Amino acid sequence: MAKRDYYEVLGVPKTASPDEIKSAYRRLARQYHPDVAKDDPKAAEAKFKEISEAYEVLADEQKRKNYDQRGFDAVQGDFGPQGFTWQNFTHAGDLEDLLGSNPLFQQLFGNFMGAPTSRLQRGSDVEVAVRLPLKAAVEGAHPTLEVPIVGPCPDCRGTGARDGTAFEVCPECGGSGQVRRTRSRGYTQFITVGQCPTCRGSGRKILERCPTCGGSGRRRTVEHIEVTVPPGMEDGGVLRIPGHGGQGVDGDRPGDLYVQVIFEPSDHIHREGTEAFTEATVPLGVALLGGVANVRTIEGQAELKVPAGTQPETQFRMRGLGFPRFRGSSRGDLVVTLHVEIPRSLSGHEKELVREALGAPAPTATTRRDSFFRRRS
Repeated sequence: MAKRDYYEVLGVPKTASPDEIKSAYRRLARQYHPDVAKDDPKAAEAKFKEISEAYEVLADEQKRKNYDQRGFDAVQGDFGPQGFTWQNFTHAGDLEDLLGSNPLFQQLFGNFMGAPTSRLQRGSDVEVAVRLPLKAAVEGAHPTLEVPIVGPCPDCRGTGARDGTAFEVCPECGGSGQVRRTRSRGYTQFITVGQCPTCRGSGRKILERCPTCGGSGRRRTVEHIEVTVPPGMEDGGVLRIPGHGGQGVDGDRPGDLYVQVIFEPSDHIHREGTEAFTEATVPLGVALLGGVANVRTIEGQAELKVPAGTQPETQFRMRGLGFPRFRGSSRGDLVVTLHVEIPRSLSGHEKELVREALGAPAPTATTRRDSFFRRRS
């Protein structure tokens, strides 16, 4: 039977990205694995091998480039005269990623590949918090954080055994890390696959423990990692830094780092989304005649033009002096509530000037006497 184009086998276009190719393989591998497609296992096995061959070529940047230029002839040298065999398949780790940590599926794939499954384990995620001044929500920041990382012990290379060599293959599970038990009840057989109790899933029996990590194979260190906090970050928001969490086991990918950003509160600025709110006070003369008010902003000081006749508690909007939109270019506004300072006492001359300017009547003796008798009654 003539070989089919590898892109056609996986059902992807020639412009497909590596992630799209992997996604297509994951879907087809789950569908056609012989231990899953039991209606016609031989046909499923042939199909599974075909899609795995296509994935072996298209998932490798150099092999894919050669195949795109010269077709099947360009990759036959990688497989040998017999063509593709399972000894040529270098992406067994992707099969585990495909099926997750389900032990039954891991064993099925391990048996099909003719080798015990590895004990890959993704590293743990790490969560930390960083406190920044409110100004960083406008300008962004690049803080360097101390991050506790748990990774393989360097002395035993993550094996838990002295010098990384003082261990043997677990005699109970044969190095697979899993044991399979069968129970019969009448005409029905129940098969369970679980972690090996002897090696606890490691596949190894440690003969002499590593003195550095006590046999755990893991060691805690502290790394200094610089993170980028973009402008417009919300208070309490979380940044995900891929690949900077705990180290994986047996070469699996590391976990992620999650950084919660907390902004220190300000005495004079209140934040609501992209808008900032503040207050300013001007003398009565400025409110009456007009002038300039000095306003505290997120980044410093700014001048606000106050028109004549401004009433107390009037709000002014200063465009573009608020907070930026997250990963955007525009900024919100600064809303200023203007207070007017009223003098508590005036000199006689000042009172006359106010009466003259505002047309207020001067108090009379009768007015003062009537006021005295109203208070007594």
